[in-house]
Amino acid sequence: MTSYGFDRIIYGFTHYRSGRSLGDPQDWVLLTNHGDSYMEEFLGKGHLYNAPMIRWALANTGACSWRWMAEPGNLSEAKKIVVGFNLGQNVTAGYTVSFLSITERTKGATALTAKAGMSQDEVEEIWAKHGDEITVINNVMHLKIQTLPYSQRHMTKRQREVLQWVGDGKTTQDIAILLELTPATIEKHLRLAREALDVETTAQAVLKAAFYNQMFVIESEAA
Repeated sequence: MTSYGFDRIIYGFTHYRSGRSLGDPQDWVLLTNHGDSYMEEFLGKGHLYNAPMIRWALANTGACSWRWMAEPGNLSEAKKIVVGFNLGQNVTAGYTVSFLSITERTKGATALTAKAGMSQDEVEEIWAKHGDEITVINNVMHLKIQTLPYSQRHMTKRQREVLQWVGDGKTTQDIAILLELTPATIEKHLRLAREALDVETTAQAVLKAAFYNQMFVIESEAA
């Protein structure tokens, strides 16, 4: 995106949106090249939850100019605090691309921040020429990321293996025979998988592992 004038990006995705909640941060896919100091404050002080363009992205699909924030009535006091923080970090102009959700609980978006010193007028000129192209590139990126194994909750190879067999409809006894282990050992691995994924049931563990492409992973990619 740098060649288009956008040198800082935040990409975010969640499977667990509910109302104003975006789910547990450990279940987010969050990728960025913003500096650590920016992200620590943006996340640590909760600015993410009141960021105007994130609130826009949650309610819309497509691309939106950050000029939207200047329209009357779009900024609450909490949102103004986030805007003030961003101004101090040279996050002043850009565009947000909100991706089509496949369910009511999923949402993904990218915030494209223009290079320091660029005005929103300059960004609008870039978008008028290349906006469709930039939007397509970001949508392709989003779709590609959805195919990659990602999770801040890590499982061992054996934990993934037993979940795979559960997903295949096998019982604990079946899995024990297939892996030449005791049923108690299989139950232990299932319990540890549930704990690793922070869920209560094995069915939830299978679903969450599948969401983040952790079910069938080549070992070198899982490291």
